[in-house]
Amino acid sequence: MANEQRSHRDRNDGMKDRKPTSPESEPTLDLDTSRPAWSATDGEPRQPSGKPLRRLPFLAASILVGVVSALAAVLLHLLIAFFHNLLFLGRLSLQYDANQYTPASPWGPLIVAVPVLGAAGAVLLARRVAPQIRGTGVPEVLEAIYYAGGKIRAIVAPAKLLASSLSIGSGAPVGREGPMIQVGAVIGSASGRFITMSAWQRITLMAAGVAGAIAATFNTPLGGILFAIDVLMHEVSVRTLVPIAFSSVTATYIARLILGAGPFFALPAAQLGSNQVTTGGQLLLYAGLGVVLGLVAAGLIRSVFGLQDLLENRLGSSYYLRHMAAMLAVGVLMYLLMVTLGHYYIGGVSHGLIQDLLSGAGVSVGLLLLLALAKWLATSLALGSGAPGGIFSPALYMGALLGGAYGLVVRQLFSGLDTSPAGFVVAGMAGLVGGTTGAALASIVMLLEMTLDYSLIVPLTATVAVSYAVRKLFLRDSIYTLGLVRRGHAVPEALQGNLHFLTPARQMMSTQFALIPATTTLEELKTEAQTRALPTNLVAVRDDEIVGWISRERVLANAAQGQDPATPIGKLVRQRYAVVDKEISLLEVVAQMQDQKAEVALVASQVHPGSGKQIQGVITKDLVADYVGRATDWYHR
Repeated sequence: MANEQRSHRDRNDGMKDRKPTSPESEPTLDLDTSRPAWSATDGEPRQPSGKPLRRLPFLAASILVGVVSALAAVLLHLLIAFFHNLLFLGRLSLQYDANQYTPASPWGPLIVAVPVLGAAGAVLLARRVAPQIRGTGVPEVLEAIYYAGGKIRAIVAPAKLLASSLSIGSGAPVGREGPMIQVGAVIGSASGRFITMSAWQRITLMAAGVAGAIAATFNTPLGGILFAIDVLMHEVSVRTLVPIAFSSVTATYIARLILGAGPFFALPAAQLGSNQVTTGGQLLLYAGLGVVLGLVAAGLIRSVFGLQDLLENRLGSSYYLRHMAAMLAVGVLMYLLMVTLGHYYIGGVSHGLIQDLLSGAGVSVGLLLLLALAKWLATSLALGSGAPGGIFSPALYMGALLGGAYGLVVRQLFSGLDTSPAGFVVAGMAGLVGGTTGAALASIVMLLEMTLDYSLIVPLTATVAVSYAVRKLFLRDSIYTLGLVRRGHAVPEALQGNLHFLTPARQMMSTQFALIPATTTLEELKTEAQTRALPTNLVAVRDDEIVGWISRERVLANAAQGQDPATPIGKLVRQRYAVVDKEISLLEVVAQMQDQKAEVALVASQVHPGSGKQIQGVITKDLVADYVGRATDWYHR
């Protein structure tokens, strides 16, 4: 289940593909250019930024990253408290317990404007300082790891902290894990840029920053490590796990000194250890909850991106208008819940109802389902419109409510089985977090650490495993990776030592080619090479049907060796070629070349084996070898 990302073939509608070249459309081509022109986000295997840092200094750097990540987590906690008290209650205070309900605001109906105010501030920071802070920020972190050598602008961290705290503090129904993932990654990246080290070490420090930030935020040292493995790690080995563990432990220790060492959720002492699953019937019930949560996870992810597209289509390109309109709707929903039910329930982190359910408070199934639906709508509006926050806390909330409702129904239907409503609440939280984020292992361990009830390990594992599998059945990507996939990027299905093997053909192909008539003579091509730049690769066609491929060097060599100048190029071309789709991965390209005994792969927008019009680029064996060599060097030096 680790790192459930995948190589996806979908892409943004607005993504521009490389165009095929020809002597007519591109009259001047660099004779010495035989490889793609890489850009900052097209999958280039960049060279290491320096020699690897020695072991002890590297471990010291990971501890430093843990210290700074913990302080960042504490700062986010205090900033959320400050903005929450100021904007909701009109007072200056840094005291805030997310597990308690927010009292009624003195602003009355004007409370609907508070989320709009927070949205305006968040948008201002995104527009003026760092556009990367919109949404969860996790796709931006993944993009930096896979495609930018682990480099993120340092300004993103303070901008994300301020925007997220303002957004969450003003009532946006989003969580703290998204901001802390991005901030922790920036801290690790910045450390790797101030200190000379290799790229794999810088990326490892990014993962260490994330592990530390998550561990400090939720008081979950093991969960922080597993979260980094599940979501971010490009390699799992001693050299990467040890610094991540150092960071997580350090950050947890510092956060406990400042914020306290108690569990994130407080279960009654009499309830601890009471959730043992001793029968197959009980285990099946938890698996059934996993089915429900897997379907909900798929629906939640689709609704977030569906509302994003809807808002962009209906409200245009104005980020201000989209986000503020969405947050106005959230504000109205919060006020209606306060008027009708006595609490805001869905605003901000809003864990008060979760704590009630864990403590055994009686809540009807209908109310739980209603509030879960309200949170679903509010979260989709917030994240879909670009609120700078995470999905973790909303998933905890919805999972707890759905688990609680499921537990109540189970008690009515299967009164003979010994079941614990609180056990289903905890399993619901873990199941929806694991299904939505793809961090299956982390969600199990984090909920055990957040409740300190290790008797839940069997039911939690069953629920999360089924939820994850069901969500994968209906939607291959997690909420984190789908954002990256929609930009046209490839992400791995599982942990990979070298992520560049998943690069799409369109991102590594050479565009130095031309379609030429098969009747073109050797003399004509020689003259062409003398008068202007001749492309590196030549694809001979006859009535748009591909005849074969030949390199510029082979053409010139034939001319130099006394070949009859009147020989048509169609008689000289190599016919061992493969036509491949531009979206398949490098691994698939190599496999097809091997299967067809091909010397070259012609990359096409649509695979019609005989059509030259579809060709957009060329991948030669030399290009593959060079690419793989540079990628291997990037990861393992």
